[in-house]
Amino acid sequence: MSVPNPKALSLAIDCRLRALADPAFAEGQRRFFKHEIATYGVRTTQLHETAREVYKIVKPWPAEARDDFMDRLWRMEGLEAPGLGIYVYRRFAKSCGEREFRLFESWVDKYVNNWASCDGVASWLLAASIDNCPELARELVGWTASPNRWKKRASAVSLLQEAKGGRRTGLIFDVAGRLLGERDDMVEKGVGWLLKETYPKRPRETVEFLMPWRNRATRLTLRYAAEKMTADDKKRVLG
Repeated sequence: MSVPNPKALSLAIDCRLRALADPAFAEGQRRFFKHEIATYGVRTTQLHETAREVYKIVKPWPAEARDDFMDRLWRMEGLEAPGLGIYVYRRFAKSCGEREFRLFESWVDKYVNNWASCDGVASWLLAASIDNCPELARELVGWTASPNRWKKRASAVSLLQEAKGGRRTGLIFDVAGRLLGERDDMVEKGVGWLLKETYPKRPRETVEFLMPWRNRATRLTLRYAAEKMTADDKKRVLG
């Protein structure tokens, strides 16, 4: 794949994705997501292979050209093009800072419309920006009040790497506490997932945080949060 600019590369990728389309796999994806999505049915291994090729092309581009290309991918039909963009941008993780954080936030605001895209941007790209610029994590508190369900979910999922590392537990509980009253399954699962990953490194604190919520948070959230707990802790939290 040899292309001179963002527009030409995005057109080449569109042709590639259409050529790789598998209608039977696409139908399985639609059943898996349980809500309407557009997809060609390109397998993850094929997306990763294409991402490696694309990265070699865009690596020397200035940031403005790279961002233009990514924006074009988000505006293409289907799950695959945005997913490809996320795979490519993960390779720039070490250079992600505040500028990139704002860029990723704009993707959530404008384009994200399913949990796979949300979690890809949040758990890898926003998380990379936070890892490089820790002060950005506080921005997520404000996202919990967004009318956008995906931005609310992203406020939790962006902290998964912090949770797995046993870091920023106070901030995690701050964000989680603002979301535990939600009655949106995508948000409920997101905050439950965050607390599930917080527990292994901070078991006592996580259980103590959840105890007052036992009769107020949804069972869906609590079940997710309790997945990695000991039998005794799970019994306490789930009652």
